[in-house]
Amino acid sequence: MSRSWKHNALTPKLGSEITGLDLANLPEADVQAIRELFLERMVLVFRDQDLTPEEHKAFGRHFGSLHSHPSKRMLGAGGDPEIFQVKATPKSKHANGEAWHNDLSCEAEPPLGSALYMRELPSVGGDTLFANMYEAYDTLSVPIQELLISLTAFHDGRKDLANYGVTLKPGQDYPRATHPVAPFHPETGRRALFVNPSFTVRIEELEAKESEALLQFLYELVPNQPRIHCRVRWAPGTVVFWDNRCLQHHAIWDYYPETRCGDRVTIQGSALAG
Repeated sequence: MSRSWKHNALTPKLGSEITGLDLANLPEADVQAIRELFLERMVLVFRDQDLTPEEHKAFGRHFGSLHSHPSKRMLGAGGDPEIFQVKATPKSKHANGEAWHNDLSCEAEPPLGSALYMRELPSVGGDTLFANMYEAYDTLSVPIQELLISLTAFHDGRKDLANYGVTLKPGQDYPRATHPVAPFHPETGRRALFVNPSFTVRIEELEAKESEALLQFLYELVPNQPRIHCRVRWAPGTVVFWDNRCLQHHAIWDYYPETRCGDRVTIQGSALAG
């Protein structure tokens, strides 16, 4: 195994920063090592990269087929169907990812993960926070864990669109799906919480008020427990690759009126089992 590169932990349980590795020229032995580290550390931060869009996509394909964002495959948004632009400018009313979320949990097969390459950065600010949803689940009492294992939640992409002021036109549709509240990770076998305020609408087995109360309790676990977080500070040439199945993230919009712009490649996932 080629290991000329180094990785250093961002926190004891979550996140590693990697230096000395060129993602545009990745030997197969390094791909396997990255996959193993990805499953263990969940957030990988690669510094000093210089990727073309095709090289960025080729990196993603090392880990699976690329996912096409529903705004492109269902709503006709332009551009490369395998690259989703994340952008906030002085004219923006919202910033992508400014609420805690899993990417596109409304999909029947939620994404495995995403690799975000920031192409324009503000002079200061614009960090991304990640939350370890294994740990969020593990901090709960056994009776609450047992309750969550028995429940499923409905996720609706139209809720996220509404948060950004987007209304579907007649004849248009957007993904919606039901997933276990605390599914097994398809590769590690660990349970993680899988509800988020951007896409989750209700817990299907509960009455409306019960569902609202339990979801609010679960949502508040994420911002209120810094010990399950890691923080990524962006720099020119940084690519961040994260596991969408066991993490939530939150892009901090603290750089207004400056611009932050990046390209995200997302890897197709699989159905989640409880």
